[in-house]
Amino acid sequence: MLDERAKTLLKTLVERYIADGQPVGSRTLSRASGLELSPATIRNVMADLEELGLIVSPHTSAGRVPTPRGYRLFVDTMLTVRAVDAEAQLSQLLAGKGGPHELQPDQPQRVIAQAASMLSNLSSFVGVITTPRKAGVFRHIEFLRLGERRVLVILVAPDGDVQNRVIITAADHSQAALIEATNYLNAHYAGLSIDDVRERLKTEVEALSADIAALMRAAVQAGSDAIAESDEQVVVSGERNLLGVQDLHHDMRGLRDMFDVFEQKTQLMRLLEGSSRAEGVRIFIGGESRVVPFESLSVVSSPYEVDGQVVGTLGVIGPTRMPYDRMIQIVDITAKLVGNALSQR
Repeated sequence: MLDERAKTLLKTLVERYIADGQPVGSRTLSRASGLELSPATIRNVMADLEELGLIVSPHTSAGRVPTPRGYRLFVDTMLTVRAVDAEAQLSQLLAGKGGPHELQPDQPQRVIAQAASMLSNLSSFVGVITTPRKAGVFRHIEFLRLGERRVLVILVAPDGDVQNRVIITAADHSQAALIEATNYLNAHYAGLSIDDVRERLKTEVEALSADIAALMRAAVQAGSDAIAESDEQVVVSGERNLLGVQDLHHDMRGLRDMFDVFEQKTQLMRLLEGSSRAEGVRIFIGGESRVVPFESLSVVSSPYEVDGQVVGTLGVIGPTRMPYDRMIQIVDITAKLVGNALSQR
């Protein structure tokens, strides 16, 4: 546990380093902290903080810089972010940035692309966002015979999205049997989610004809496959911004690895999926996320909601030396704007 004096000095050191990017010495701390302490006392406290692994002294400087552990303590216990009106704060954040900032709800994919770009432009780092997860509900289903044991399954979602899947059935079905199955399924299961249909089938399958039961199982699997393929895509914007971050110049190998993560996106998906289960803004510092395992990078993320349901996650990826209070505001506000834009559809 740190006493108040040590907390004040650590907070001051982190804030100065974030602002200036230079190791912070005892003389600077003495002036900036407002504490009436001798340089010797401050050096003793800094030595204690270094022993705790909260700060470190670069070999080329007598000053200190925060470690990921120091940033974590700062973010968890010392960072204050004022709650303000989202629109007013957005206008303030956009001052000097230029360009449009409204998210138009005409097309979900356009909203997502605009949001990723907004996150990147406002933060000057990398913006990431997942596309909204589909609920897996079908409004209408239809079977069409393509040939022996080959059937086209057409699934129409409530928003009009159409998924087509070709399935191979165990037995050959006539078009008349397929029409009968289509009518039955639309009458009894339309409006339910794929997961709900799967659960009902467990108890109702014995009451269905063999043809309808088999086709229903195939349709459920086809629907699940279609959702899995179209769901949870990641949009990344501003990757090149990291090339201009001075703190990262010494770790070009790490930057190359990070660009591989952006390219493959699978690891980003795991990171953002974990963030979607959290409430509000979440911060990963250094290698904490294990998905972005780079000591020099941090992630600030937040889930976003549509009509009260969490459907995706967005965030900013940048250096550990980032203004966390500003990043929290940018991510929080953008999450609200994305949710509002998509809820208007």
